[in-house]
Amino acid sequence: MKKNAAMPILPVEAYSSQDWYDREQERIFSRTWAFAGLVGDVSEPGQYVAVQAGLNNIFIVMGEDGQLRAFHNICRHRGTQLLRAVGKTRKVITCPYHDWTYSLEGCLLAVPDRRNQFPDLDMASLGLKKASVASWRGMLWVHPDENADSVEKWFGGVEPHLGPHKVEELVEYKKGRAEYDIAANWKIVVENYIDGYHLAHLHSGTLSMYDHKRIESGFVGPHFFFWEPLSPEYAADVEKKAPSPLVIPAEQAGAWVPMLFPGIGLAESEDSWSVFHLTPLAPARTRVVVRTKMADASLLAFASQSLRSYNFWSNRVRGKYDSEDGDDPMASGDFMQEDIYACEQQQRSLASPYFEHGPSALKGEAGVRQHQELVMAWMGGSG
Repeated sequence: MKKNAAMPILPVEAYSSQDWYDREQERIFSRTWAFAGLVGDVSEPGQYVAVQAGLNNIFIVMGEDGQLRAFHNICRHRGTQLLRAVGKTRKVITCPYHDWTYSLEGCLLAVPDRRNQFPDLDMASLGLKKASVASWRGMLWVHPDENADSVEKWFGGVEPHLGPHKVEELVEYKKGRAEYDIAANWKIVVENYIDGYHLAHLHSGTLSMYDHKRIESGFVGPHFFFWEPLSPEYAADVEKKAPSPLVIPAEQAGAWVPMLFPGIGLAESEDSWSVFHLTPLAPARTRVVVRTKMADASLLAFASQSLRSYNFWSNRVRGKYDSEDGDDPMASGDFMQEDIYACEQQQRSLASPYFEHGPSALKGEAGVRQHQELVMAWMGGSG
């Protein structure tokens, strides 16, 4: 192999080592803004949502004053987690272990049998530890550091490269929510997401409605942006058969698919917007939660357009993945299942003593190499 061939940056152990995983949790996921949900998830006093941000579990709660606050989900007594997942509390937050009670503003209000058990307790010093919370583009974000730089500063450079939808004006499509447990390292999932080289090949039968030769992509700071237009034939079909006028200009119709560091994918088309929330669970396990919003049109109109779209491109390429196995993900017609299959196969191969990194596509996989360089920098060099 020629010495000047483009090659991957990260070693195999970056995708399989528990030590690498642990240090990524501390150096990357504990020091960046984390996606916590959609703005509508916490919309009335007492509502809360909890999220794992690296080594930190953080919850957002709306106070009686209508203000959002974020706290580390740790009781100041013995560290028991106060709130779980999503829900609504009353006017106070009570630890399930010993009933230490806090206000929605994080102040310690009550300690059972305080006079006998804690005669010298300074209640004022034992409020919940604060984190940062912000809303941006219809999404909720948290940062473990109470004094973190603003979310606008973190995402400011990439914002002009995102899609044209006003996310806060879209309607969540409840049936568009899905969760995947992927047997692959989170970086393999991210690298697949930003790999432009595979689109015309792995997804030749499922994403042929896009013009893969006209991709525009790159990094702005730590964030990857991506856009590709509709194929001319499909664009004409959409404009002709759409049940109502497109909500964005025809020349902007296409796939806006950025990956916000370290693991928030967005996918925006002419009629919908989705967020792909990646959470590393182990060196070879990643959870991806997908939530979808769409233009404020009737579900029937949306379904009709989706069906016409599917019929347009589903049979463009036939036979590549024909299988008699009804559960074969490569014959499912679902691009997400195709991606999961490819990611999991890559992860399995890493354990083989015969595995070695091959050359990296000069243009189509440039983003993958840049992402690896980014991870290496956050890890402090050679790791």
